[in-house]
Amino acid sequence: MRVLTKWSNTIMERYLPDPYIFVAILTLVVFGLGLGLTDSGPLDMVVYWGDGFWGLLSFTMQMVIVLVAGHVLASSPLFKKGLSSLASLAKSPGSAIVLVTVVSLIACWINWGFGLVIGALFAKEIAKKVKTVDYRLLIASAYSGFIVWHGGLGGSIPLSIATADHPFADIMGVVPTSETIFSTYNLIIVGILFITLPILNRFMMPKPEETVAVDPTLLEDELIVEEITEHTPASRLENSWILSMVIGALGLVYLVHHFAVNGFDLNLNIVNLIFFILGIIFHGTPKLFLAAVANAVKTAGGIIIQFPFYAGIMGMMVTSGLAGVISEGFVNISTTATFPLFSFYAAGIVNFFVPSGGGQWAVQAPIMLDAAQQLGVSYSKTAMAIAWGDAWTNMIQPFWALPALAIAGLRAKDIMGYCVFVLVLSGIVISVGLYFF
Repeated sequence: MRVLTKWSNTIMERYLPDPYIFVAILTLVVFGLGLGLTDSGPLDMVVYWGDGFWGLLSFTMQMVIVLVAGHVLASSPLFKKGLSSLASLAKSPGSAIVLVTVVSLIACWINWGFGLVIGALFAKEIAKKVKTVDYRLLIASAYSGFIVWHGGLGGSIPLSIATADHPFADIMGVVPTSETIFSTYNLIIVGILFITLPILNRFMMPKPEETVAVDPTLLEDELIVEEITEHTPASRLENSWILSMVIGALGLVYLVHHFAVNGFDLNLNIVNLIFFILGIIFHGTPKLFLAAVANAVKTAGGIIIQFPFYAGIMGMMVTSGLAGVISEGFVNISTTATFPLFSFYAAGIVNFFVPSGGGQWAVQAPIMLDAAQQLGVSYSKTAMAIAWGDAWTNMIQPFWALPALAIAGLRAKDIMGYCVFVLVLSGIVISVGLYFF
């Protein structure tokens, strides 16, 4: 395993470009495929790209806030103390890898946005405690937990089809989560991944002489706060804990009301609000909070620049019909027994170009649900096959790794050599679960 991992890391270091270069190349690939596999002309593809370029603005802002607010919360003294206490459970490099994988799996199963940020922050804290752990593998282990998100409580597809009047209710009706998230086959898949993934990550540990550790002092977030030079009404407000507590109280009241009315609805906006409100409270004063924000914003550049390009790719994929062509290709070779499996593979491929669970479902659902009806396959299993395909190839798709990489201060090529093996293992586990159960 160590030999294979070393070989994979070498390949990724040599050939995997910066995520911006990756998305630029992906744009050209989709442009070419659109010309070759659909009726779209060059100008059509350019228009599809330009019209879609700003289609993820709202989501981009949500992801920037996930990153910034999570970073702000993690830099607060109280939260750092809590993470530090939990990280103290790791006594060796091996236990560090296993612990961060398990914590990430649990957090991502609860909510993907929460898991992405918490996993990376926890990995950084463990690196401060276990100085001989391979930092690349540690962050890869934190990111690997993301594989279970679409089979968990925050899965966008199963939650969407469990809602009345969802876009495909006239075809499949309302599908309860007992047939998706809490179905036998889905729980088996999740359970096996919870067992095997920590073991896999542990086996990928390099030899001590090949370990790439990190200086713990480099992981500390240094907050630059201006000293109080004069006591004016403005400076008193900036350093007033009362103002922070009042704003924090407003946020907490809203959160209590939200969960009382909506149940455990931990959507991305609520996750962001939790991070923000706790960050405000835990930092104590507005000045300290704003200093933490200024420090955190520096890590958001990759998301701001690259997400519009993915939106442009989505525009070309959807409007040209290219996503439909890929889906139909897998449908044509499917049988009743293999349809969930091929739906999973089709979704995995489409996810490279449409890295959004909701967007991917909107594109593939009409084709896949029609085929499921003709083949006599359950709509719920078809939906979950697409959901798992969306989660699967995220392991080698830099789009979703960007927040974790920004927090960790690493490049995509630093972790993707490990993530390839997570992709292989999870692909086998999910395929077996969908085919035999």
